[in-house]
Amino acid sequence: MQKIVIICGPTAVGKTRIVIELAKRFGGEIVSADSQQVWRGFDVGTAKPAASEREAVPHHLIDVADPTERFDAAQFVVLADRAIEGIAARGRVPFVVGGTGMYIRMLVGGLCDAPPRDDELRAELEAEIAGGGLAALHSRLAEVDPESASRISPNDPTRIVRALEIHALTGERPSELRAGHNFSDKRYDALKVGLAMDRGELYRRIEGRVDRMIEAGLEDEARRLIESCGAASQPLIAVGYREMASYLAGEIDLPEAIRLIKQSTRRFAKRQMTWFRADPEIRWIPHDDLEGLVRAVAAFI
Repeated sequence: MQKIVIICGPTAVGKTRIVIELAKRFGGEIVSADSQQVWRGFDVGTAKPAASEREAVPHHLIDVADPTERFDAAQFVVLADRAIEGIAARGRVPFVVGGTGMYIRMLVGGLCDAPPRDDELRAELEAEIAGGGLAALHSRLAEVDPESASRISPNDPTRIVRALEIHALTGERPSELRAGHNFSDKRYDALKVGLAMDRGELYRRIEGRVDRMIEAGLEDEARRLIESCGAASQPLIAVGYREMASYLAGEIDLPEAIRLIKQSTRRFAKRQMTWFRADPEIRWIPHDDLEGLVRAVAAFI
């Protein structure tokens, strides 16, 4: 079975820096497991690796989707499998890095047996959003599947629509369908390493990162993307972009947008940690213990 090394953890914990160093030491290439870095043109707000970092070590699954398209976990798995196969064929070590827990879970354990998308049903649900607002659909999801509603942000139309679509097509709660698939048929022999950091330090890093994004031109990037893609495109609902969209629409001022981005990012990091800490296979190592990480990888490969 193909071996892969997975480096995971919450946003701003320092995954990119660590995985680049590990890939250099072990002759590896990097497969991104970040659901936002797949989008072309979404650079500042997704904290993509710098050009110099991508030149130092080959990166895969960054800039692979147009923002006017749909992209989901199933597509990620197909592309990640292809990238890992190529890396292994070159005699190099595949390093998977990211904070999107579902991507990592499905890559290792396989896809849940959920029905394919139904374009007619989706069109109906999206029309309801346009007519009655997203909050009404999230409330409906809370009625049929409280667990899924608690895991899905009220500002995430893609996942709300998908959850309601699964319920309508199968009559089952999406949370029960997900729980029924125990992900026991491993697709890879994976070393899963989580980067641990004190919460206070992580939150300080998040605030600093948001400030740097603003300085790097997040406002201009968001304006350009809204003009070219439309405010309803899938990646523009992400943290950072949706708050900037509210600012650019005149609904809030810039200081409030920045405050909300920091708040939303902290909450997002907390959700990421809840997800990862539920995985008993993850070995937690302090984010600044590079030699400990090196020893763990060396013992595995």
